[in-house]
Amino acid sequence: MSPAPPAPPPAPTAVGLYLGGVQFLFACGWIVYAIYLPALAAQSGLPREAVPWLLLMDQLIFIGCDLAVGLWADRAARVLGRIGNWVLGATLLSAAAFLALPWLAPAGSPALLVAVTVLWTASSSALRAPPLTLLGRHVARPALPWMASLMLLGTGIANALAPYLGMALAEVDPRGPFALSALALAAVSLGMVKAERALQAAACGPAPAAAAAAGSAPVAWAAAPVVAFLAAAGLAAAGAQLHANLLSAPLYLGHAAPAALPALLPVFWAGFNLALMPASLAARRFGELPVMVAGALFAGTASVVAGRAGSLSALIAAQALAGAGWGVALLAGFSAAVALGKGHRVGFMSGAFNAVLAGAAVGRIALVMTVAPAPALLAAGWGWVPGAMLMLAAGGLWALRGRSRAEPA
Repeated sequence: MSPAPPAPPPAPTAVGLYLGGVQFLFACGWIVYAIYLPALAAQSGLPREAVPWLLLMDQLIFIGCDLAVGLWADRAARVLGRIGNWVLGATLLSAAAFLALPWLAPAGSPALLVAVTVLWTASSSALRAPPLTLLGRHVARPALPWMASLMLLGTGIANALAPYLGMALAEVDPRGPFALSALALAAVSLGMVKAERALQAAACGPAPAAAAAAGSAPVAWAAAPVVAFLAAAGLAAAGAQLHANLLSAPLYLGHAAPAALPALLPVFWAGFNLALMPASLAARRFGELPVMVAGALFAGTASVVAGRAGSLSALIAAQALAGAGWGVALLAGFSAAVALGKGHRVGFMSGAFNAVLAGAAVGRIALVMTVAPAPALLAAGWGWVPGAMLMLAAGGLWALRGRSRAEPA
């Protein structure tokens, strides 16, 4: 009887927590930017109507830069062996541009504000795809969902805090929050090189024979399933964007006063955060795509239930379940993207997955700009649309189960 193949070493959880902290600060910076953007635009001489266009521009830049940075990360990892130094450099540049925004806006130059915003947005893409690329290159596939859950926890906590930040910063000079966000992110990012070295030293990627036994050996690239996977992920993300960012507030206002919104809106993200750890265990046990299907289907069903909730308590429960379903789907989606890129395309898949998430944000912003604001959409009977999009995405992902290699870990 041949001996059982050795199990891959455990991933360094401390690195996952560190990357989660980086994502938390990055997301907080974005929230601070969105809170103050109308005032900064007015100070620079831009009309208020330009603010949605600036937000749309930011997401379009994310799409292009996520793809470019992902491709670059693959090449840098092959040619240079490490990407941490380059990520650190881009992050410091991004922090400097972010720090400058509230100081430049009063100068009254719209072109200058837009130029520095473009620089900040483009350089901050170094904190979107590359961290996931680091995990994909140095962490064995069975450990990926756990590490991804730690990363996503930082984003989820930041989103849960967003309503409170909006209230707390309403009367605060923007220079203080911008400086705090920029300097904190710059300081924390100094550990990026050390984190990459820790992943390499831990030898999380098993040797080729053991990797094959652990289910993480590279398989021939198949473009069609990858495109279908990204399309389904984008559809699911668009449904989640519509539900969480457009329709949640009007749904709550049907049962509660506006003053209660800061306490109610984080319910979705509380469910999201609580679901991440169990989702990582499920993805490791059952495979990324089946868990992603289950999460999207669950989130879609909960979204439809939320739209029909007859009481505030029922709505709160449905919102928490919708957030949990989206957390499961997103966690499994990130893990599946890395699994699909195993080999020499981890950076591309990481960037492409982030790009489809940015694309979903583009769709949400464009919908509000061209069709109607959220309350009007809900009044027009659009409440079922996010759930239908998530369910349709689940169906598309289910059809991919036998055609991709993002199967059981």
